[in-house]
Amino acid sequence: MFCLRLRLLLQPVTPVSAVSRLSAHKLASLQSVTKLSPNKVQSLLYPFSELNAYLDRSVDTTQFQLFHPSVEDMIKAEKLFCSSPSHTIDYYISAERMDHIPALRQPEVCFIGRSNVGKSSLIKALFSLTPEVEVRVSKTPGHTKKMNFFRVGKAFTIVDMPGYGHRAPKDFVDMVEPYLYTRKNLVRTFLLVDGSVGLQKADLIALEMCEDIKRPYVILVTKIDKCGQGTLLTNLFNLQEVVKTQTSCCFPQPFLVSSLRFLGIYLLRCFISHLTGSIKLTNTSQS
Repeated sequence: MFCLRLRLLLQPVTPVSAVSRLSAHKLASLQSVTKLSPNKVQSLLYPFSELNAYLDRSVDTTQFQLFHPSVEDMIKAEKLFCSSPSHTIDYYISAERMDHIPALRQPEVCFIGRSNVGKSSLIKALFSLTPEVEVRVSKTPGHTKKMNFFRVGKAFTIVDMPGYGHRAPKDFVDMVEPYLYTRKNLVRTFLLVDGSVGLQKADLIALEMCEDIKRPYVILVTKIDKCGQGTLLTNLFNLQEVVKTQTSCCFPQPFLVSSLRFLGIYLLRCFISHLTGSIKLTNTSQS
């Protein structure tokens, strides 16, 4: 029934550019998901559901499912990530200092995390419906040396920040902190944590920085396909304990994503679209 309902909702097919038809990721659009089994669809759209089978029924999982939009909401969000003549998605500018960044009116979200945590790969997955947008991804940690801005039409901007930790730019703090403190149109910071290794010392320092700034942020757990379910759950519950006891500005729900298997990408697109006011949800999901 779940897949049948999804097929019905996706008629007519969401328009995708000609370039996307040729080179988009095979799971870039929800249309492609309708061909999969119901269990696979469920895990792609709501990744935490894949972990439920490994948990005792007494475990309270409410905090992992606070944002639970409908399929209709995800379809609305997906349309924002499709480029068109009236809604251009493109790389805009790179900057090393605040005075290099032009003032933009549209809301912004930014992604920060350790080098090699998968920021650029995640942004590439978000933009998979417009593969002509150049998002450079490297196997070498510390590849991103500047703040890279990507415009999603007039709706919002996504900012890829340099990684911290190994091979971080020498002026990382001077570059990133002023942006986080002073950028008026920044609506949410996404702090990426590698799900296969859990919170590291550098992540805790970044988390403290986000708390000091006192602006809302969200934790994204990346690379959830790179480890066993037991390891992921251990790291996830350790992370959740830190969020519960040591934070006041962090959204209580961590988001699980895999850029390779596309787990959680549709949910994240929807969350970003909701945060920036680009769509209105049909349910009562929190933000």
